[in-house]
Amino acid sequence: MGLEKTSSHAYLWKRTHYTSDITPELDGREVIIAGWVREIRDLGGIKFLVLKDKEGFIQVTIPKDKVNESVIKVAEDLQRQDCISVRGTVKKMDKAPRGVEVIPESIIVLNRAKQPLPIDITGKTPADIDVRLDARVLDLVRDEPQAIFRIRHVALEAIREFFSKNGFIEVHTPKIIATATEGGASLFPVIYFEREAFLAQSPQLYKEQLVIDFEKVYEIGPAFRAEKSHTRRHLAEFISVDIEMAFATAEDVMEVAERLLQYVCRVVSERCRKELEILKHKIDVPQIPFKRFTYDEILNDLREAGIKINWGEDIPTMAFRTLGKLHPYFYFIVDWPTQLKPFYIKPRDDKPEISESFDLMWHWVEIASGGTRIHDKELLIKRLKEQNLSLESFKYHLQAFDYGMPPHAGWGIGLERLIMVLTGIRNIREVILFPRDRFRLTP
Repeated sequence: MGLEKTSSHAYLWKRTHYTSDITPELDGREVIIAGWVREIRDLGGIKFLVLKDKEGFIQVTIPKDKVNESVIKVAEDLQRQDCISVRGTVKKMDKAPRGVEVIPESIIVLNRAKQPLPIDITGKTPADIDVRLDARVLDLVRDEPQAIFRIRHVALEAIREFFSKNGFIEVHTPKIIATATEGGASLFPVIYFEREAFLAQSPQLYKEQLVIDFEKVYEIGPAFRAEKSHTRRHLAEFISVDIEMAFATAEDVMEVAERLLQYVCRVVSERCRKELEILKHKIDVPQIPFKRFTYDEILNDLREAGIKINWGEDIPTMAFRTLGKLHPYFYFIVDWPTQLKPFYIKPRDDKPEISESFDLMWHWVEIASGGTRIHDKELLIKRLKEQNLSLESFKYHLQAFDYGMPPHAGWGIGLERLIMVLTGIRNIREVILFPRDRFRLTP
């Protein structure tokens, strides 16, 4: 029988199959499916529902002369995004999507969606991104966000697979810290009982210390930066993929980064064909090694393009956009001026004004930054003083250098920027579930 209200008996509504399980081979089989009403079409003598669950869609066909009156009555009141359970019989039907449909014996309404919905869940009527973000949970039911976050999930699986195969151990470091990781003003202060603390900008200092114990560590976790930038590639809270390796140099970890990106691109291109098709995006698996350009070579490239940057200055966004046209692929920029890099980046022995550092670029967007770290305590103290940072604030970090700190190197990749590469999405707020930026703290 058709039921208009949720039954307290779970066996009446608990699914036996996901939509992807419903195939023509189940013809004649009774099943229970559960999900949300995506589409409704009424052709008079027959009504079609498209039911969506986490695996996909299935057509529920209601021929009014062949199903009981109670089912028809419940179906008449259904609207998009209502949550329902359907008990019915699988029927092979060549004209139906995927060649199969379900003829209902009962429909249970588990919850109704308030109408009208704030956005079109089919995506046929586009909405501004801020309108969609205000109704983010509803926005996420559309095909495109579903594809983005399934790709993100597979990418994270691939990242962890790669690190496990290459001898890294996953760690999780504190996100409430007593002092700035890298100095500067881009910190979120928090009240920590009777003291002031900060949200971590990165796991940098902790992961360096942990190479004494585990040699090869990685972390996938949140980072927080109170930068006032409001662009398509900046967030105040994001996920950072970080590594640190003992007995390694910048060149060693650059090689890890390019192999990781090649592996992730290959895995996503193979496992996410349907999602990439929805997004109309193709992943080109990069060849390695990636090209390496020195900071000086980049300045020369820009000079030839009519953009003059003095040695020692950072490269502005406008110049990076020009570089993206000159180098439309993955590449490294190496040998940055020491003064542009954080205190823990090692200056070159033969030329201290240049650091053993790199930025990993994709077109014009920085994907990762890293380098060889300073493992000599006295040099680290010198660099802290040069950047006017308090030695007292870093005393626990400096203490670790008394315990046999090995030479080490590492990097951090912004996950959301990597997902932009993998999906072809141009606005970073599209690739994180609930974005936080200068102007958005809700939902």
